[in-house]
Amino acid sequence: MASISFFAGSTAINNLSGSGLGFFGGSFGQSVQLNSWQDTTFITDGNGTSNGGAGNNVKYYSDTKGYAAGVVPPTGLLYIPNEKATLNIRFSNDSAVRTQNCKMRIFDRTNKDHPASGVITRVAELLHTSSSYDVEGSGDSTWWGSTSHTGSDSQGTFIGAANPSSRLPDGTNTVGGSGIYVPLAQSPGPSGAYAGNGSANTGQYHQHDWYVAVTASPDSIGSKTQYGLYVELEYL
Repeated sequence: MASISFFAGSTAINNLSGSGLGFFGGSFGQSVQLNSWQDTTFITDGNGTSNGGAGNNVKYYSDTKGYAAGVVPPTGLLYIPNEKATLNIRFSNDSAVRTQNCKMRIFDRTNKDHPASGVITRVAELLHTSSSYDVEGSGDSTWWGSTSHTGSDSQGTFIGAANPSSRLPDGTNTVGGSGIYVPLAQSPGPSGAYAGNGSANTGQYHQHDWYVAVTASPDSIGSKTQYGLYVELEYL
């Protein structure tokens, strides 16, 4: 049977009812300042009230850099290891398969074509199997959702959506709905070990792992509960 599961580090995100990731200020439950980016990431429920443990936090710094766990100052996205990703997306199947046309969207938890409400999101796929920040990976070099993103990945081979959602005000750049979505590597295999440059591998495996950095900024006050993540792919 095919299934998709989600992990924060090595912790499965299924230990709370309706669980997912929550983005906070300096500690759990603390608000993120308006038009700033989160300082912490936790596993939590849909309302952000239950603490399921801290996850890796990757915070936007510039269109090509972020603050990541265990490294100061901010580093280029290509240098962030898979193991420091905000989220590990895992596809499993009883028989070995390859995957293609993998996409990640941010949506309002109701309709995958509608962007999240009241929050700006930027995403970068990490293709970096080393544990060292000194090694350059082959993932996204620019945050998806940033104003300078061209709509293709760092290899120029995977084309995502470069245009903001028509449901958002002009000038709003964010991963969301039928607007900007994030293409993910083809057939990365277990632990993303066979992803290569993201587009060349056609190997078949029982498990495929993707690693993404996710960063969020509120554009209005209040909790953001109309905020979800949607993954779609083909396997054969």
